[in-house]
Amino acid sequence: MRHRLRRTAAALLAAFLLTAAITSSPATASTAGATASGFDDWTCKPSAAHPNPLVLLHGLGGNGPGNYSYLGPFLAAKGYCAFTLTYGQATPAIPVGGTLSIAQSSAEIASFVQRVRRTTGAAKVDIVGHSEGGFQSIYGPKVLGYADQVGKVIALAPPTHGTTFGGLVSVGDYLGLGPLVDQVLRQFGCPACDELIVGGSAVAQLTAGPIAQPGVKYTVIASRFDALVTPHETSFIREPGVTNEFVQDTCPLDTVGHVGLAFDPTVAQLVANALDPTRATRVTCAFGPPL
Repeated sequence: MRHRLRRTAAALLAAFLLTAAITSSPATASTAGATASGFDDWTCKPSAAHPNPLVLLHGLGGNGPGNYSYLGPFLAAKGYCAFTLTYGQATPAIPVGGTLSIAQSSAEIASFVQRVRRTTGAAKVDIVGHSEGGFQSIYGPKVLGYADQVGKVIALAPPTHGTTFGGLVSVGDYLGLGPLVDQVLRQFGCPACDELIVGGSAVAQLTAGPIAQPGVKYTVIASRFDALVTPHETSFIREPGVTNEFVQDTCPLDTVGHVGLAFDPTVAQLVANALDPTRATRVTCAFGPPL
């Protein structure tokens, strides 16, 4: 199990490094004016058109500002008050989140939801989560019992039923991350890694009984080219009131990968349409990073 966990952490660290590379590229790094637009602007007040502020949850091994450097400003430009955090940090010295236990991270997220509601005066929030953040967007309302404070959940490739971590393990090996991963594991460990695999304890909690909670509208978006959350169907919630879709159902030629879901213009449009179906627009197909 320890060898498997090391390889899993290598995969996740690879995903984080790839995310960092994406967010530093000219196409996605520019977030000038993001605060003024409503992204992480704590003076933002929800409009009548979008009364629910957004809580944006990053993936395992990522952080809020990096994971949402594209999607956050995109949604803010649509008129939303959008807020993110970095949860589950083993140490503030390293900008990597989501490695603590699912329970610890979910408690942080629940407190953040309360902060957003209290600051904005909103009765409910909508949650957009990517990867582990997608899992947390589904897990928190059910297990911690705050579904009555959530309007919509948009989950991007959540490991809802557990993941085998697929081919990205070989990417971690290819990048030569073994010694660094060993150091991270020795110092901090990764409880969330083991809890999100097939048969993991957090997965068992989430999938015991119905997952979807009354009053919450769920949309799960996955990619057929995801190499981390595998098999791909593991993301979906086959229950009433849940919309499950592959990116390729709308744009067959978009080969976006797991990390790339948060940086794909196609996915951004799908998220916006799911958040506000009454103002849904036709999706213009684009291409996300195949990572």
